[in-house]
Amino acid sequence: MRAMTYRGPYKVRVEDKDLPSIEHPNDAIVRVTMGAICGSDLHLYHGLMPDTRVGHTFGHEFIGVVHEVGGSVRNLQVGDRVMVPFNIFCGSCFYCARGLYSNCHNVNANATAVGAIYGYSHTAGGYDGGQAEYVRVPFADVGPVLIPEWMDDEDAVMLTDALPTGYFGAQLGDIAEGDTVLVFGAGPVGLFAAKSAWLMGAGRVVVVDHLDYRLDKAREFAHAETFNFVEYDDIVVEMKKQTDHLGFDVAIDAVGAEADGNLLMHVTSAKLKMQGGSPVALNWAIDSVRKGATISVMGAYGPLFSAVKFGDAVNKGLTLRMNQCPVKRQWPRLFEHVQSGYLKPSDIITHRIPLEHIAEGYHLFSAKLDGCIKPLILPSAA
Repeated sequence: MRAMTYRGPYKVRVEDKDLPSIEHPNDAIVRVTMGAICGSDLHLYHGLMPDTRVGHTFGHEFIGVVHEVGGSVRNLQVGDRVMVPFNIFCGSCFYCARGLYSNCHNVNANATAVGAIYGYSHTAGGYDGGQAEYVRVPFADVGPVLIPEWMDDEDAVMLTDALPTGYFGAQLGDIAEGDTVLVFGAGPVGLFAAKSAWLMGAGRVVVVDHLDYRLDKAREFAHAETFNFVEYDDIVVEMKKQTDHLGFDVAIDAVGAEADGNLLMHVTSAKLKMQGGSPVALNWAIDSVRKGATISVMGAYGPLFSAVKFGDAVNKGLTLRMNQCPVKRQWPRLFEHVQSGYLKPSDIITHRIPLEHIAEGYHLFSAKLDGCIKPLILPSAA
């Protein structure tokens, strides 16, 4: 089969790999019909995630058709059209029993730090991902579900990570009716978080970024107020001014490890790998909220030290909530929102790229060229 493979920082290519096989009776092999590049894939692409090995296939957002099933699989049949959550989970451990599927303890040798994610380095289990023609899906009776007949494929792909993660980010903000909500980052997750904040009763939603085309999308798609931080001497001071100098009720960090806005932080994290991620967006969130506020962290960070202003968070009495999204737990409510028309996930898709051109797709997305917000990947396996 054809599959994207990692060759080192900023180097990916498509090459032939062996077709994945059933390794356990609970496995399924899925023929990928549509995938996507996620903003967190760029952290791998840029060499920020430990133990990303040459030859690894990325991709944790994908849908497809069941090609083969193991002998113990009962809920899926060959030919079923399925959507696969980015989390790999067993469904029965201490964490899964509590709906914390992203923290499953049985799928990753490093599970004390992170669960398992398709195509996200050996730190997250070493499972090959869906930027390929076929992918092995463990615990096939637990993770994947049939795509509803009424749901478009492009909407279904967005429901494997980006939309649930943004929705979960707003959910962790514990938004009360009328709350002011500040979202850092106007990428896909930030856009979905801002849109979801309205569904949870927000009275005002503000999005901060430094790319005008993404801020335009935040106004159009999420109906949010927007601020370009490069236009202000200090974006935190401006955010305080916007709230009568109290600060926002809720802030959502949808940026993570490669935040711009502070050259020293960006260089020591993204370039020199001295930190697990540039904490600029998170520190701005801490400074921009009122005392007693809630901060939700959806941006991806590595396991190393990051210079977070934790003392300020303590002294302001902030609540910080964070996790990888347990995708399947969000699906019932999100299916309702999509079917009723409150959410149209595919509205944020800007590019559709053949798998054979995925190197160009990564460059396009990484360099923020051609107004790229969300690129889909289209394999060609019949």
